[in-house]
Amino acid sequence: MFYPQRKDELKGLISLLFSKVNTGITKYKARALVSPHAGYIYSGLTAAYGFDQIAATPFKKVIILSPSHREYFGGVCVYSGDGYSTPLGDIETDHELSDALCTPDKRIFRGEYGHGPEHAIEVQLPFLQYIWGDFKIAAVVMGEQSRRNIDALAENLADVLTDDTFVIASSDLSHFYSHQIADSLDSLIEKHINAFDCTSLQKDLDARRTEACGGGLITSMMKAYGKKDISKAKVLYRNDSSDTSGDESEVVGYLSAVIYN
Repeated sequence: MFYPQRKDELKGLISLLFSKVNTGITKYKARALVSPHAGYIYSGLTAAYGFDQIAATPFKKVIILSPSHREYFGGVCVYSGDGYSTPLGDIETDHELSDALCTPDKRIFRGEYGHGPEHAIEVQLPFLQYIWGDFKIAAVVMGEQSRRNIDALAENLADVLTDDTFVIASSDLSHFYSHQIADSLDSLIEKHINAFDCTSLQKDLDARRTEACGGGLITSMMKAYGKKDISKAKVLYRNDSSDTSGDESEVVGYLSAVIYN
């Protein structure tokens, strides 16, 4: 549904997307990404801008943060299975890292809630496999994007971050507004990310002045890195689905961004 199922076709598409990235973009010492999760024909180029930043600096551990699009539950679920499979191969779960993310009160817990039908983690993986090859993951789905869950995840993320751990917050932006309205809504998120202002970002999300399906995950990630004195961010590319469809009446917004040293 989101990318080709044939290995050669998938690798060819990813290669093509990377070839379209503006080579004049500044390279940052990235520690984390915000990355979209639509079908590759819509948001693949936007995602490529982020993954191009990290292609030359592989990490051994990746934590991927995802909203739950299809299943509601109250907490944050860290995948308990042994891994993921894509047409490019298998990826192992880092069980030690996954356990370390959990909390004694079970607000963050191991399990499969939200993971079965969820695409927002899976669409990040072929890009990572293409640029890095071998790595392990901790796959995290937030069922309810409440302040308590956002803050709990930020605290535990900060505790597990090391020099060989990378984090991706998977999120699209506004959904099904006109191109003009979407640009206005999405520009607020771009502004707050560039300013590394997770407080204002969360306030605007709560007040519905802007939208992002993974907004709480972006906030958690920014808060976690802020606790580690890594507090610079840059939006690399922002667009919407009308770039592909040509239809500006109802669009979905996308951006890619880095958190960097």
